[in-house]
Amino acid sequence: MSPGRNTVWAAIALALATVVGCGAAHGASTSLAPVHGTYAPAIDPANFVAGVDNRYFPLKPGTRLSYTGVSDNGTTRQTDRQLVTHRTKRVLGVDCTVVRDTVSEHGRPVERTYDWYAQDKQGNVWYFGEDSRNYRHGRFVKGSDSWESGVHGAKPGILMESNPKPGDTYRQEYYPGHAEDQARVLGSGGAVKVPYRSFKQTLATVERSALEPGAREKKYYGAGIGEIKSQVVKGGREAFQLVSVKH
Repeated sequence: MSPGRNTVWAAIALALATVVGCGAAHGASTSLAPVHGTYAPAIDPANFVAGVDNRYFPLKPGTRLSYTGVSDNGTTRQTDRQLVTHRTKRVLGVDCTVVRDTVSEHGRPVERTYDWYAQDKQGNVWYFGEDSRNYRHGRFVKGSDSWESGVHGAKPGILMESNPKPGDTYRQEYYPGHAEDQARVLGSGGAVKVPYRSFKQTLATVERSALEPGAREKKYYGAGIGEIKSQVVKGGREAFQLVSVKH
């Protein structure tokens, strides 16, 4: 990341700290999953609910979402199919919803990931880990970016806040050296049209990782649906749009 970008992020962090210090509420997850300082999120299984119904990241079992786009080189066509399974996985005592995510090229899978999410009573959606596998020589091989909260120092982060506000920053995952994504809420993404349909209002975020300091990915979320569009805006050309939703 350039010195200018570092300065911007430092300014945001200082502003957030000032607001919290004054006693104003500015996005719960800025304190639940802070991007600076010692990271030790407090996970109490009793504070989690069954299922995920966050308006910007609902996970209803049986839902299938299909996306189309291009890989990081900007030319290879890919499809991304996500299935909210009926399965759960217990991580740190919390029963997480399992989502299967399959990326394919020319009709053949190249990556398959099982992600684990759970929602707390305040409505924040936590990300507890992923089993990521790449297709190599006729079989899926576990990727180095796989991680599970509570194993080898990995800790959960927040995928979507209960009440996202512009300027909020939070860790999405924490497995030093392997998975270190962070997000910042930009606010309204305005009207967005994707193959699935048009959305008059959206929520926009931007993601970054300490492992790829020169990269930025912008994402758009539609209420009642979840992620509808993603695009790497710096450090690559990967982009995906929502094509269909089936329940």
